[in-house]
Amino acid sequence: MSLLDQFFVYHPDPWKDQDWKARSGLPLEDVWFTAADGTKLFGWYVENRATAAMILWCHGNAGNIINRLENLRELYRLGLSVFLFDYRGYGRSQGRPSEEGLYQDSFGAHDYLTRTRMIRPERIVLFGRSLGAAVAGELAAQKPAAGLILESAFPSIEAVAKFHYGGLPVHWLLGADFKLIDRLPQLSLPKLIIHGDKDDIIPLELGRQVFEAAVPPKFFYVIEGADHNNTYQVGGAAYFRRWAEFIQAVLQS
Repeated sequence: MSLLDQFFVYHPDPWKDQDWKARSGLPLEDVWFTAADGTKLFGWYVENRATAAMILWCHGNAGNIINRLENLRELYRLGLSVFLFDYRGYGRSQGRPSEEGLYQDSFGAHDYLTRTRMIRPERIVLFGRSLGAAVAGELAAQKPAAGLILESAFPSIEAVAKFHYGGLPVHWLLGADFKLIDRLPQLSLPKLIIHGDKDDIIPLELGRQVFEAAVPPKFFYVIEGADHNNTYQVGGAAYFRRWAEFIQAVLQS
């Protein structure tokens, strides 16, 4: 792992102690669990109802789970249960982030749902946003699930670096690869790929590359006017309706 990864790839925020359950109005359940390599991690488990789809959420490279509360509230309103966790080094989770470490974290989260909560994989839909899309893609290659939602995804760190630095091979200085594009041809589960057409961090062109690399069944949903961080806000009711349609379809298949 390159030391530069800690400056360019991972941007975790420390935890802030507040009564997040009261502030959010959600039935947040604090969960401590372990990554596949034993690292101690923290997350929030939000159960809507016992029969609801369970969203296993791999978030992006910045902040921590606190920053996802507004989005989490909308998913709960949609009737979904959610397990949202922090990677190592983020929020209350221990350790230091790395590519392999984040994969290990996601494996541990999946194990927590299936082994501790006894949730069947047929009820689990994996959701990854931005960097988390690469994590969710690796998770889908290693663990069973009903479907996969990738939002603001990129093919690889190399592709992102070349976009931002005029084609220069800046990625050579980084240890992280996050080659989602190598995983996609292996994934036969249904995939919904979402991207904002005004994204200036991960441009729509890179999102299209992700979609083109995926094998069917796959669906591409472009949100007009959305940038990298406001897809669900700009997308509004139509965005969540597309979520609901996809999830209903994969749970019935």
